[in-house]
Amino acid sequence: MFCFQCQETAKNTGCTVKGVCGKPEETANLQDLLIFVLKGISVYGEKLKELGTADRTNDDFITQGLFATITNANWDDARFTAMIQEGLQRRDHLKTKFLSAYKEKNGSDYDQALPEAATWVIADPSAFAEKAKSVGVLATENEDVRSLRELLTIGLKGIAAYADHAAILGSQKDEINDFMMEALASTTKELTVDEMGDLVMKAGETAVNTMALLDQAHTTAYGNPEITEVNIGVGNNPGILITGHDLKDMEELLKQTEDTGVDVYTHGEMLPANYYPAFKKYDHFVGNYGGSWWHQNKEFESFNGPILLTTNCLVPLKKDNTYLDRLFTTGVVGYEGAVHIADRSAGGEIRYQAHRHRSRRYSGHDGWKVDDYLSGPRNRCRGARRSKKQTAHYGPGRGDGPKASGLTPNDSSCDSGSDCFATGFVKQIKLF
Repeated sequence: MFCFQCQETAKNTGCTVKGVCGKPEETANLQDLLIFVLKGISVYGEKLKELGTADRTNDDFITQGLFATITNANWDDARFTAMIQEGLQRRDHLKTKFLSAYKEKNGSDYDQALPEAATWVIADPSAFAEKAKSVGVLATENEDVRSLRELLTIGLKGIAAYADHAAILGSQKDEINDFMMEALASTTKELTVDEMGDLVMKAGETAVNTMALLDQAHTTAYGNPEITEVNIGVGNNPGILITGHDLKDMEELLKQTEDTGVDVYTHGEMLPANYYPAFKKYDHFVGNYGGSWWHQNKEFESFNGPILLTTNCLVPLKKDNTYLDRLFTTGVVGYEGAVHIADRSAGGEIRYQAHRHRSRRYSGHDGWKVDDYLSGPRNRCRGARRSKKQTAHYGPGRGDGPKASGLTPNDSSCDSGSDCFATGFVKQIKLF
């Protein structure tokens, strides 16, 4: 294992035994192997484009594969193994298409050397772990070349995150997907420092363009963000907590919980959803619960209701955490033991009601489904008091987000023996 893609990396050089984020060596290695497979797909994708027969069938897979490897997004080895298997199938299909197209255009078979990422074959997934050890960051011996290649790859992961969110809302640009393939394929070539540096600069430009595309997608779908006061606290209804960055998931959850008696709360990265006009029409979207992502172990535990992770960051559970059976994931997010909700079909929506929730007991019931939470008050917090409001400030130049200081449990507001899904004072945050 060698991972240095985040600012938390051990000794400011690289994590070699276990990630500071909590990522095990086995997971880190499978992520490296997935990137290796994506490079192989990109080799053939770039060559087909050069022949004038660009193939767009792998755009989403490459984007989601890159996105899945960012810090604190996916911890599920089985998911990565499945993606590697699918990636190899996609690569080989693209290889066949390229070889056929090349022969048709040139009248002869392609006989030039191809990088290992484009030719490596292992049928047995049990061999993935061993192969993964040889294709990671340190596989490139020259430190300068390694640094430029990895800087480019890490940049692609950020671009992929923006691009995936935009694509979910129906916004895509071929030039963004083409660059991701070009950049991945470039890491299999012997390029000059200047050529690699140019690609890194192009990655920065592409990232800005992708962010602009995502901003346009968000504002088109949900309106321009407004200065908004956000309630932080609890009510008397059962609730669902949603975090991450996927506003489409937020929209569908709000639609499917409307008029059900279930409230929706944001946490961490989903806080900005509160300032989009389109979401303000939902009376059961009551505000934000908790603070930053790194408070998850404590705040997910105290919420005592279903928790939906739509993207990073997902903090690994600690030994004394008990909320795994009410943790749900969507999109590229994965965690062993959590229920993963299948992707929406083309033109469709995710059906949150249809997935079984292996919960602990709420008011004497167990074995619940998510739709049980949408059918009435099961884990009602009775008599939660609303104290006087206080104001915190959140925005550029004002720290990392809403401060949790002063949020103290109000245990006396709950009936003895009841399961309160949240307790605390009502506060407000002003988003600038």
